Amino acid sequence: MSAVLAAFLDAYGVALRKHLTSPALDGLAEGHELGRRALVEGISLLDLTEHHFRVVKQVQAELGADSDSHLDEEALEFLLQTLITLDVATRGYLDGTRRYEQQRSRADDLAGRDEFRTALVESLQDGFFVADARGTIIEVNSAFGELTGYGAADVPYALPHPWSIPEGPRYPDLGTEAARFVLPIRHHDGRDRWLAVSTSALVKPDGNERIFVGTIRDVTAEHDAHARDQAASRLATAVAAATSVAEVLEVGLGELRRTVDAETAVVAVWTNRNTAPEVYVSGAAVASESVATPAAGTALDNWTQALLERARLRPGRTLVAIPEGAEGTEGIVAPLGETGDAALWLRFAAPRTIGAADWTLFSLLIGHLSLAVQRARNFDQARSTSLTLQRAMLGPIDLPPRFSVHYEPALPPLEIGGDWYDVVPLKDGAIGIVVGDCVGRGLSAAVVMGQLRTAARALLLRGAGPAQLLSELDPVAARIPGAVCTTVCAAVLDPVRGLVRYSNAGHMPPILADVGTTGRMLEGGRSVPLATFEMPRRPEATTPLPPGSTLVLFTDGLVERRGEDIDEGFAKISAVLAGTPERLPREVADAVLSALRPDGGYDDDVAMVVYRQPPAPLRLDLPARPDQLSVLRRTLRSWLTAAAVPHDLASDLIAATNEACTNSIEHAYLGAEATAGVELEAECGTEAVVIQVTDHGRWKPRSADPGPRGRGIDMMNALTEQLEIEHSDQGTRVRMSVTLPAITFPVANALRGTNRRITR
Repeated sequence: MSAVLAAFLDAYGVALRKHLTSPALDGLAEGHELGRRALVEGISLLDLTEHHFRVVKQVQAELGADSDSHLDEEALEFLLQTLITLDVATRGYLDGTRRYEQQRSRADDLAGRDEFRTALVESLQDGFFVADARGTIIEVNSAFGELTGYGAADVPYALPHPWSIPEGPRYPDLGTEAARFVLPIRHHDGRDRWLAVSTSALVKPDGNERIFVGTIRDVTAEHDAHARDQAASRLATAVAAATSVAEVLEVGLGELRRTVDAETAVVAVWTNRNTAPEVYVSGAAVASESVATPAAGTALDNWTQALLERARLRPGRTLVAIPEGAEGTEGIVAPLGETGDAALWLRFAAPRTIGAADWTLFSLLIGHLSLAVQRARNFDQARSTSLTLQRAMLGPIDLPPRFSVHYEPALPPLEIGGDWYDVVPLKDGAIGIVVGDCVGRGLSAAVVMGQLRTAARALLLRGAGPAQLLSELDPVAARIPGAVCTTVCAAVLDPVRGLVRYSNAGHMPPILADVGTTGRMLEGGRSVPLATFEMPRRPEATTPLPPGSTLVLFTDGLVERRGEDIDEGFAKISAVLAGTPERLPREVADAVLSALRPDGGYDDDVAMVVYRQPPAPLRLDLPARPDQLSVLRRTLRSWLTAAAVPHDLASDLIAATNEACTNSIEHAYLGAEATAGVELEAECGTEAVVIQVTDHGRWKPRSADPGPRGRGIDMMNALTEQLEIEHSDQGTRVRMSVTLPAITFPVANALRGTNRRITR
């Protein structure tokens, strides 16, 4: 006898004697642990049972209780606890007899052995089954029936097994798949469950037939918990990159709807008590008799809006089934967030029963979506505040006529930087322009930018020219941390004389384009960036501004690209300006930005100022024929666009001019020779546009009762600011004028956030 076997038998005898003399649960637990030890140490079942009955007989002899059935029962219970761990079923080594002689023969009493095997199998808490080589289940225990709903009374269960799910994953083949796997099943009562299956292959002792024995365990709770964690992780990952409420809901609603298998997901957000909510819809919009479904638009029907109105006022994370109190649930509603201004509605394709696990999943996912919405709101508010501050620091919201400015932020999340522009009206009709770029990005660069912009504006208002402005900015920049090497281009426009004076401190050169020609860079007046070297004076250059020409000042983010020659950027701008003589300055800025924008967007801030010099006066001498009115309208529209007159104001002027010319054609030359004509003169000053229509025909006084016609003068008076009509024997002159409005740009809306690209 080996030392291991001897030590085990001694320990077993001590534990058995202790249990027989004083039966208790602790003794049975010790027997269970001895069974685990026997399995590890490879103790023979025969040696164990021989020793067991030997000890039992010794105890009976010592106690004088040879026929004590109570002692036999306690001994058998101890033995069974030891044998449970030995996996008697898979070893094919079951023994249920209580007599030592039957254990030695192993086959003397088959009925007793089968009874003992059955007792062991039925005592297992896990489901137990036996399958033949074809996969037919030929034996199950009662626990198997409880887990699947299919018990021993209806065996055998041939493939496909009745608990398999046809639409589920492929059913595993016994013996060819892994010995351990997790399988979805459908219980006999219709519920879906997940089972962990463990199988082993055996060969029958009486032949070569292979059979399979295995156990099953219900892991539905573990599977649902894992699925909830995965769903929450997918939703959190999906909305992680979203930076606005609209983006969060666009991505999050789709992921939420797919996870819970909902047909439609709707969110209503009330930004104002007095206005209709903003509506976000994901999925199909199919109406039903009991639950209305909104169209995928911006309006809700009364039933749905009332439903979401009630839901948004409930406490956070409150989920309500719709319809309430019914067995089948068609959808759920819940408040979204903690502010009481948003609600969510999930509608299922068909009524279904919602269990506790479903409610837990819904609550978890809606909680994650609420957090993402709140995070996006905080981000929107921070971004809106930063952009509003940035624009306040950048310069005026109201610009002089014929100007357009643009700022393109590139740094998330607050999207502020060190690029700036400023446009300052000066004395005698001159206009100062400053465009600069501080070193670095983010809040620190914006702080430097704000100080330099304020100093430059003050110098312009004091009367400093471009070169003097940069010279006086040098000591200012030297005393501001982070302002060294700031690049600035300063210019002063004289629209009346058609001149621009400029000085450039290491900045991008401005580009000037005459009407219909490629733009050219203004390379004069160049010097080093601010606060880098002491300069006794900075250079300055003067360039004429031809009528209708376009001037563009910008920062390096517009043209600098990694791996590209900067001259390519200048060439693109020059080419775009050649094709924009009859576009508004705002449209010129849009065209330049579109032509130079990289595929992934600008990776540096861009500040840009576009100015249009008033074009040369327009003079037309047209025959007094109705077919010439369309020519007049087209020509005048092109000229007004070149003069940077806004489209709505240009439409009014064209209509008024068309009416004046029509009057001349219809009334002044009635019956006259075909050589009669109409003269049109249009001139754009620094602040106003004046249009004059002259004919040399007869004046026709207005009728006391003009009827449905005769409203031309009233129309011209309504469409212009000032109307003057002079008539004599030599003809009639109609003079109309309007004041060019300042260019006004809206600030960021703090409630709804701003777009990445804001075109001015």
